[in-house]
Amino acid sequence: MLENISLSFQSVWAHKIRSFLTMLGIIIGIASIITIVSTIKGTNEQIKKNLIGSGVNAVVVNLYREDYEYDMQYEGAPEGVRTVSAEDVAALKELDRVTGVSVFHKRGYADNVFYKNTQYSGAVYGVDREYFAVYGLTLRSGRSFTEEDFKNFRKVVVVEEAVAGSLFAGEDPLNKIVEFNGEPFTVVGVVTEKQSFTPVINTIDDYYTYMQSDGGRIYLPDSAWPVVYRFDEPQSVAVGVASTDDMTSVGKQAADYLTSALVSAQGFSYRSQDLLEQAKQLQELSSSTNRQLIWIAGISLIVGGIGVMNIMLVTVTERTREIGLKKAIGAKKNRILRQFLTEAAVLTSLGGVIGVITGIILAKVLSLLMQTPSAVSIPAIIVAVAFSTVIGVAFGLIPAVKAANLNPIDALRRE
Repeated sequence: MLENISLSFQSVWAHKIRSFLTMLGIIIGIASIITIVSTIKGTNEQIKKNLIGSGVNAVVVNLYREDYEYDMQYEGAPEGVRTVSAEDVAALKELDRVTGVSVFHKRGYADNVFYKNTQYSGAVYGVDREYFAVYGLTLRSGRSFTEEDFKNFRKVVVVEEAVAGSLFAGEDPLNKIVEFNGEPFTVVGVVTEKQSFTPVINTIDDYYTYMQSDGGRIYLPDSAWPVVYRFDEPQSVAVGVASTDDMTSVGKQAADYLTSALVSAQGFSYRSQDLLEQAKQLQELSSSTNRQLIWIAGISLIVGGIGVMNIMLVTVTERTREIGLKKAIGAKKNRILRQFLTEAAVLTSLGGVIGVITGIILAKVLSLLMQTPSAVSIPAIIVAVAFSTVIGVAFGLIPAVKAANLNPIDALRRE
């Protein structure tokens, strides 16, 4: 086998231009597939990262009535649904793969918040001590909530950067006074937003999921929540998960627990926002079109294989006397067959390797030019090179059989 491979490389090197032109179809096909697969993988990872929250594995569980998220702002606190207790939080933390639990109140659209004469129209959240840690929010300036803020019911808020830019019109928001229903709250800190992508709103659930992200969020200590909204109401729950891939199962477990423990009214239930499933749907939508492109690129591999078969037939014709001489001194048919199959496989494998390198370079160049993500897929590289070798064997079979079946006397007489 090693001798055959050595002879194959010698043959390729002896006819460099012809060999390169023969490999060109394989190179183009493999390069196209690697480029497309790298773009697909990069795009899918970016969709997953952006939708779920840039590496923060937190799944939110909200209260639903029938098929719609329950709106506390317009419907008030529902009867038959109690608030989340410390015992419930402890039970949720005992679930497998849970790294943290935060309980919070929310208003998706606040119409009672003002800074001077400017009205705020984003989301307001009443959060507990764990919220910022579970969501991985980082402080940009000022401070976060302290234990004293919660114990003393202090009227303080932390705002996101989007709020700092829109509501305060470029002013430093720290120590500014924001009014909630006429109650003054002091801004003590600014945090960075969790989400960094522009969502596509296709359904009412998408609207409720994302509408609060457009104008940023204002955070209150949950102890100060009744100062503004003046009644107890069921909360939402954010569950931190060890791995992104566990978000769906952990979210469902948390939702099932909350429904069984907190809900006694018919028609109400807790459900998790399955962002991982939404990411998969977007990935499938992105990949379906690109899979068609892969099949089209695969056609060039077939064309390249036909080119290999053609050139190998030419090689058999050119080396007829050499084949006759080998058979005359005792070379068996299998030896001749293996030699030409190896040569075809080496030719296409070289084309596959060059195609992979070209594809990786093209993917990186397109990523820079079009500002789109890309990621090299190791399995795709292995499959591409293996497939190119298989093509060499498949399309080299006919020339190899022809060479192996030559009559040694007729071959020696051939001029």
